[in-house]
Amino acid sequence: MSIAALFLVIAGLGLIGWLTARMRAVDFRRGSSARFSSLPSHFGGYVALWTMLPAALFLAVWASTSPALVTDRVLRDPAAAQLPPPGFDRAAILSEARSLAAGTSFGAFNPLSQTLAPAYAAAQIRFDWIGSAAALLLAFAGGAFAYTRVRPDFRARSQIERVVMAGLLGASLIAILTTMGIVASLLFESWRFFNIVPIGDFLFGTHWSPQVIDPADPGKTLGAVPLFWGTFFIGAVIAMIVAIPFGLMSAVYLTQYATPTARRWMKPILEVLAGVPTVVYGYFAALTVAPAIRSFAVSIGLPYASSESALAAGLVMGVMIIPFVSSMADNSLAAVPTSMRDGSLAMGATSSETIRRVLLPAALPGVVGGVLLAVSRAIGETMIVVMAASGVATLTLNPFDSATTVTKQIVDLLTGEAEFDSPKTLAAFALGLTLFVITLLLNIVALTVVKRYREAYE
Repeated sequence: MSIAALFLVIAGLGLIGWLTARMRAVDFRRGSSARFSSLPSHFGGYVALWTMLPAALFLAVWASTSPALVTDRVLRDPAAAQLPPPGFDRAAILSEARSLAAGTSFGAFNPLSQTLAPAYAAAQIRFDWIGSAAALLLAFAGGAFAYTRVRPDFRARSQIERVVMAGLLGASLIAILTTMGIVASLLFESWRFFNIVPIGDFLFGTHWSPQVIDPADPGKTLGAVPLFWGTFFIGAVIAMIVAIPFGLMSAVYLTQYATPTARRWMKPILEVLAGVPTVVYGYFAALTVAPAIRSFAVSIGLPYASSESALAAGLVMGVMIIPFVSSMADNSLAAVPTSMRDGSLAMGATSSETIRRVLLPAALPGVVGGVLLAVSRAIGETMIVVMAASGVATLTLNPFDSATTVTKQIVDLLTGEAEFDSPKTLAAFALGLTLFVITLLLNIVALTVVKRYREAYE
């Protein structure tokens, strides 16, 4: 029986357990004037959980371990004696045999795969029956145990709440452990990189050319300052020049000037920009904006302007993060007490003066927090710079020149054919760690500012 079909059977058993336990709880509650700590549905849920949860956990573990058991069984077959020593060829033959046994392939390059396919099919059937029997036995045992506890004095609701709390705790731990794993991998690989390249050469060097690394002095061509400058120039300068004015002005219009009907239509339309996939922005930047900017540069007397300029990537990135700035500024302006606005207008100030001298200063912490969050989003953007920015690391103030970013270089370094232990590949982890630290600090500062703002007006 397949894993999917087995899950359906176990779910059906859980439903049966829920119905029988609920009926039993209804029976002992009928005609009784006592107060019960749990509803009939709580008893049903308790039995259903005991029926499904142990069996589902077993199946999850079994699905990850049974392929190894099947392969081990096949390797003990006499036909497996003809297999080559452990390596790529052996893995390829076993993979072909597995595909033939599962019916997902109808031919094989190696005749030995055809020979091993029946052994694979027999082993798979055997372990499928073992897993199915064990899962069903767990489901019946768990359901029976839980059903025996359905009594008037049993606190089924408390038990269900404990299970739910354990599930929430497990989900939280998974998120925390995943983050810890990411940080640990970045730290470990970065430590290996800095054992090869001095950290000073990496952080303060001004020449980035990982394609031509000198084995005697690898740090000579792995100076990341041009990458940091390109990331800052594209994501924090050009993009913010676009996003801050447009985002702030749209928030002011929507909160202070727009009619309720206009706001009801325009705010969702503006926020649609946040839901557009970044690859779409990348195509737009590479195929529409970049050629238009180069044509404009040529028309004003800059014939050597790059078609992969910093301006093209920065403009499109700025459009992408307009909703981030607008949404935070909108919420900040809306949270300013109405009495401050009314008091300013009552003293004879115009609407524009009230906005400029009262509302914006009062909402400034929230606006600044939104801008910092938008900056951290911009400098971590990948697809736009991969498709529109250049791979050439330069230190320039000319927005029509080529520029690259940290994320662009990480993609280039990890998609090449260099060895994993080479400084070129390990440099991607050092860049990732640096970017992680920068974005983490920006998020901490932004959230701190927003928290102070909320405390002031809540």
